[in-house]
Amino acid sequence: MIMERRYADDGPPAHPVALRPARPYTGPMLAAMNLVGAAAGLAWYLSCILVFVLRLAGRAGGDRVVGFAQMIFVFPLALLLATAPGLSRPPLFYLQAALLLAFVLFESVADVMLRVDFRASRAALVPYVVFFFAASGGMLGVIALAGQAWLVAGVAAFLAVTGRAFAQRASTGA
Repeated sequence: MIMERRYADDGPPAHPVALRPARPYTGPMLAAMNLVGAAAGLAWYLSCILVFVLRLAGRAGGDRVVGFAQMIFVFPLALLLATAPGLSRPPLFYLQAALLLAFVLFESVADVMLRVDFRASRAALVPYVVFFFAASGGMLGVIALAGQAWLVAGVAAFLAVTGRAFAQRASTGA
């Protein structure tokens, strides 16, 4: 019979698989990762707002520069996913962070590097916009882990992103 290790002070584990603590970690590392997630989420929203404003202003090259800068979000998202198992994050956390990471990687390769124009055809635009809003909206769950004040700021920023996106669609058709 294999005995599981339940707490850090139970002695050496009976089996190498049982190294993961059963209680969620609530120390400073958890608070720090919550802040990393909140800061990354808010910075993502602000960079998206900047892209939409630059497109509405007719600065075609400006949105490309911000698009290249958005590649930096790979690092905090990868950090959040790498530290999640030790912090006993729920499965939804993995989905939320991984979805934005996948979108950032997709956007970096397809839109910024290869310059594929998703906005030219409705058949490509609809899945692209759904992917964008699923990834961006999921970050609200990550931001919420840092506390209510961060969540209020995140919701306000997400609503601003949504408003800017629809304003861009209404004025430019793309």
